[in-house]
Amino acid sequence: MQTATTLREIADPFATRYGRQMPRGLRADAAGMTWSEFVETYGPSGSARLGCWSSTPLGAGRHRFEAMLTFGERTRHFAAVASGPIAALSAMLHDAGHGLEILSFHQIDTGEGVATFVHCERDARRTWAIAIAADGPDSALRATVAAVNIFTTVCAE
Repeated sequence: MQTATTLREIADPFATRYGRQMPRGLRADAAGMTWSEFVETYGPSGSARLGCWSSTPLGAGRHRFEAMLTFGERTRHFAAVASGPIAALSAMLHDAGHGLEILSFHQIDTGEGVATFVHCERDARRTWAIAIAADGPDSALRATVAAVNIFTTVCAE
């Protein structure tokens, strides 16, 4: 018989909460975390924040995206032409000096919204990040910003 400690050590906090497994690479890293620990580690809020976001279709699958991004106390307006919101946000983050590469991208319907998991790399460091929002695009944007916050925290330590 397994003890509560043993079950906690192997538990997937996302599966415990939503009944669906998160990506394999993240499962091992998050095993045994409580939901609160998991969210604080992989979905932190921080100095990078996404404000207003808009998209204007330009035709041929391209859009003009505009956003207000805050880094610390400074808020700036950004614009990018891209085929999708993640490509646009990636370009904006690069322009702001917070560029990262998305290595892996997963979305799961939780029944309460859409969870997005991104595995990212910046300056030879890798991290997973997560966000849950009402729809896929918003969730993806917020997960990418969570990754920026993780990298910012790691670099500050």
